[in-house]
Amino acid sequence: MLEIFYSHIRSVNGRTVYDLESIDQIRDDCWVNLYAPTEDELKRVEKELDLPPEFLRYALDEEERPRIDLDDDGSTQLIIADFPYIRRDGPQAKYETQPMGIILSAKCLVTVSLREASVLDPFRNNRVRDFVTGFRTRFTFQIMYAGAKDYLKFLRYMDKTIDSAEHQLSKSISNRELFKLMELGKSLIYFSTSLKSNEAVLEKLMRSRFIKQYEEDSELLEDVLIEYKQALEMANIYTSIINGTMDAYASIISNNLNVVMKFMAAMTIVLSIPNIFTSFFGQNIPLPFDGSAFAGNPWPFIIILGLCIGSVALTIWLLNRRDMF
Repeated sequence: MLEIFYSHIRSVNGRTVYDLESIDQIRDDCWVNLYAPTEDELKRVEKELDLPPEFLRYALDEEERPRIDLDDDGSTQLIIADFPYIRRDGPQAKYETQPMGIILSAKCLVTVSLREASVLDPFRNNRVRDFVTGFRTRFTFQIMYAGAKDYLKFLRYMDKTIDSAEHQLSKSISNRELFKLMELGKSLIYFSTSLKSNEAVLEKLMRSRFIKQYEEDSELLEDVLIEYKQALEMANIYTSIINGTMDAYASIISNNLNVVMKFMAAMTIVLSIPNIFTSFFGQNIPLPFDGSAFAGNPWPFIIILGLCIGSVALTIWLLNRRDMF
């Protein structure tokens, strides 16, 4: 998909207002947005803006890592950063990251990604303060700032999901909630890795001079870097919480299993006691009384039954004293 936007300037009550308009042709100081592009769209943008062909295709690789690249003469800069998105897998929401390329050409700014990036929605709807397509450096930092806000927003969603899973696990330990925590732990690893890489890109932007920065741009870049540091710290905290929760519930499951096994062992001992007495009478040996007298006399059976019950009661009392039940 190819989208082209341009900011028009107008004055309202002595105040400058920038209106974002969707246009059909690429012009100076416009914004070209490519997501899930076709080969024809890539070739069109590449030809009209005289871009290195690899710049448009780097960000279409899901394994591409955040970095900064320049063309041969340094007139075109490529910034690749990772931004979060939600992938729906049935009823389950999975938090992942995807690379997006920001290309600062001599004519305009180009964004390119493999799928539609939610981080650009506020810009497409003209809901970002002081957003002008022609101010390419500021626009780049505003995109990075919006990405940091998305990370913080998704991290808050993940925190609520962790609390919900812990609440359900406090009632009964279920595999579903444990799998949910495992999935969140994997997403947090993705987030932490991407945040560290984005932070390295921002620090390089702050030190480098290949992108012209004005005073207000430098202040915005410092704010963006602070937001990414905060998001990275939150991701690390939530990762520690999930790891601690998983370890705690692993210990609880192991302890519950030990309790069940201890009870089963105690019951096995208790039920084996009557067999000690009754097994004698299952052997092919003479009975202690005359066979007919033994069969017609109830007292031998009552005595054996009493011994069985008494031995079982004594065994239960002894095992209970040792906290086996």
